[in-house]
Formats: sequence, C-alpha cells, structure tokens
Amino acid sequence: MSIDRVSTNSQSQYLLSQIMKANQALDTTQMQVSSGMVSDNYGGIGDKTASLEAARAAAARADAYQSSTQLAVTQTDLQNTQLTSLSGLATQLQSAITTAAGNSDGTNLLNTAQSIFEQASSILNSTDANGNYIYGGQKTDTPPFTATSLSQLASGNVSDYFVNGSIAKTVQVGDGQTQQIGVLASNIGEQLMSALKALYQADSPSGSLSGQLTDAQTTNLTSNVLPQANAAVTTLNTATAANGNAYSSLQDAVTNQQSLSNLYGGFVSDIQDVDMATALTNLNANQVALQAALTVTAKLGQLSLLNYLPATSTTG
Repeated sequence: MSIDRVSTNSQSQYLLSQIMKANQALDTTQMQVSSGMVSDNYGGIGDKTASLEAARAAAARADAYQSSTQLAVTQTDLQNTQLTSLSGLATQLQSAITTAAGNSDGTNLLNTAQSIFEQASSILNSTDANGNYIYGGQKTDTPPFTATSLSQLASGNVSDYFVNGSIAKTVQVGDGQTQQIGVLASNIGEQLMSALKALYQADSPSGSLSGQLTDAQTTNLTSNVLPQANAAVTTLNTATAANGNAYSSLQDAVTNQQSLSNLYGGFVSDIQDVDMATALTNLNANQVALQAALTVTAKLGQLSLLNYLPATSTTG
C-alpha cells in the first residue's frame, strides 16, 4: 500500500484560502498605515461614499467662499483708509470755509481748495493691485473721474465728470448670500466736487476771495458754499460707516466659512481617515496571522505517516 501525506487536499485548499485572506488583510492595513486613509478607492468606503463626496464638495465650496471673501476684506480695508481720507478732506474744506467767513479773510482759501481737489481726484481714480479702478463700478479699466483742474470742473456739470459704471461690486459670501463691497466714485465724490466748484465760482473775479472779504462774499460763503461742504461731510461719513459695516460683515463671513470648512472637513476625516493606533495594531496582528498561516501550511505539507510509524530494526 502507499504511504500518503497526513494533510488532505481539502485541508490544503482551506489553508491556502486563509493565507490569501491574511495577505489581503495585511495589504489593507499596510495601505492604511502608509496613506492614513481607510481605503484608496470607493469600494473600501462602501455605503458612505455619497456622504463622503457631499462633505468634500461642501468643504471645497466653503473654502472657495472664504478665499473670495478674504479678498473682499482686503478691498474694504483699503476703501476704509481712502474714504476716511476723503471725509477728512471734506471736513478740511468745511473748516476752511467756516474760518474764512468767520474772520472775513479768504487768504489761502483757494489754495486749500486746489490741494483738496488734487488729493480727492487721486483717491477717486485709485487702482487696486491688478490695475483696476476701485471706484469705477463695472467699468474697471476707465478712470471714473475725468476733471483735471478746478477750472475745468467749474466750467461744466459736475456729474458729467463722473463716468464710472452704475453697478457696485458684490461678493458671494455663502450659498445665496452676497455682500456689496464696491463704492462708486460718483456716490462719494460728487457732493465734494460740487462744493469745490461752488467755492471756485465764488472767487469771481479771480483772486477776489484772497484777503479781506466783503459782506456779500461772506454771505455767499455761508449761504451757498458752506451748506454744500456740510453735505459732502455727511455723505462721506455715511459712506465710511457703511463700508465699515461691510468690513465687519465680511470678517464674520470669513469666520463662519472657516467654521463650515472645519465642520465638513471633520466629516470627511471621520469617513476617510484611519485611526492610526488601531491601524498599527491591526497591521501587527495581520503580520502575525499571515506568518502563522504560512508556518502551519509549510509544516503540514512536510508531514507523512512515516513520521508516526514505530521505528523497526534492520538487524536479524
């Protein structure tokens, strides 16, 4: 009779299947430890795939909103500086007119007006880092204020020198949420330029406001010119306050978007990221299991009935 191995074919097949399972488990845990992810494909995520992709999309959307809103914060911060300067110029004009009328002395009044005109014009035609005109509305490639001198301003309608667009810039800060951040040159500059025009026209003939003022000149300053300067101060203070409110709203939006990004990022992490301590434990266990399966299979393959037969003597 033949002497067969102890292990049968079915046992061998079973042990081989166990080796394959142990090897697959080891591959999975090795991938998890090296990548930090539960799986490198959707198959390993299973029925959580839809939730994972929804959370990823929401996190990406929050990040995009945060990025665009942060740029808007930078613009409104710049506008705050410039609007504060314009408001200061209007207040300077108001003070100069009041002082001249109160003292009946217009010395340097027109020089002050000329300086204010130049500074205000520069602000109204300022550009951002990309060369776009900040106060041009949708017309970002055209200077919104075109008068180059007080004399030119006084020769026509003030509104004709403002050629900015009519749509102020807005930014989307969330799903279905927008915030106006743009300011139009005509809205913040027309009243100030009207006051400067009125003052320039009051100096008729040219140079008559320099020095001692007549009662008629003083009355003209207080009745016609000063009210326009007062209106310019009010307009610019209101615009500065509105811009400050927009700045605060944008900062709140950035904070909210960061919170949403963290929240959705947490959802993604809960589904996708592996618990590293558990993964390392599983890796060690799977390595031991595979080694054990290989060892048992090897030993069974070497066994035969000869290992268990009693030794016989060859001597007679």
